[in-house]
Amino acid sequence: MNIEVVGRFAPTPSGRMHAGNVFAALMAWLAVRSAGGRMVLRIEDLDPRAHRPEAAQLLIDDLRWLGLDWDEGPHWQSKRIEVYAEAIARLDEQGLLYPCFCTRAELHAASAPHASDGTYVYAGTCRNLSPAEVIARSARRAPATRLRVPDATDPAGTIEFCDLVCGKHAENLARECGDFLVRRSDGVIAYQLAVVIDDALMGVNQVVRGNDLLGSVARQIYLQRLLGYEQPTYAHVPLLVAPDGRRLSKRDRDLDLGEIRARDTGPEQLLGRLATAVGLAEEGERMRADQLVERFSWDVVRTHAERNVVFASR
Repeated sequence: MNIEVVGRFAPTPSGRMHAGNVFAALMAWLAVRSAGGRMVLRIEDLDPRAHRPEAAQLLIDDLRWLGLDWDEGPHWQSKRIEVYAEAIARLDEQGLLYPCFCTRAELHAASAPHASDGTYVYAGTCRNLSPAEVIARSARRAPATRLRVPDATDPAGTIEFCDLVCGKHAENLARECGDFLVRRSDGVIAYQLAVVIDDALMGVNQVVRGNDLLGSVARQIYLQRLLGYEQPTYAHVPLLVAPDGRRLSKRDRDLDLGEIRARDTGPEQLLGRLATAVGLAEEGERMRADQLVERFSWDVVRTHAERNVVFASR
């Protein structure tokens, strides 16, 4: 019995998409369409700074301009708060949550960043506070909420998985991230928890995204196991970087879709260049998204994928 592939776009409306965002979206779309699957669109607007309906509408319009369609959505995370609250209650019933009063500065001072992605390993400062200490500290500042991970020697705390692009990975949660946030001190649900819940409840079984998020997988699999969810397949595609090695960003307006569309040349040149980066097109080919579907292959992508892909403006 063949299982339908269900993928997703999950953009954050914090600004106009750049070429790197488009690359990840294109790979996710091709993976689904080449398998005859279903695509879900989810707007990740939990952060108050991302409550920008006009930016979300631009994202939707840009996806349509690129020829990247979807079958379900858009779903808005900001409208799903009760769903996340129910999951937090389930974790709390298992005795896995505790309040954390550490400031950002205290976190950075108390631990060294993980070598691969800059994630700070939480030292467990608030893990064993007494009820009296919690009450006293709560009077001074609102706490965040952390999820306990197994001790470093507990086999349950070592998460192994195989990525479709990056291959086999293993991470010991206690050593490489420590107890992690599921809710911020301002009440906003943390990314790790929200995406796990949304992917599970929306039936997403294939997650394709940039390899800057490879370090999130172990935490997300741990949450899936605690909440009784199926584990999706993961594929982390290369990042696009500027010629100077700097990662493309919305903040710096790198290859902003607004600027690209203003050239009025259509999306084919951009999509052709992105496809060329992973061996799906020849240098100089102009391609529509639908023309790339029959060419898509994870074997080809793996063969051509580098850790980062240099992508200069033209």
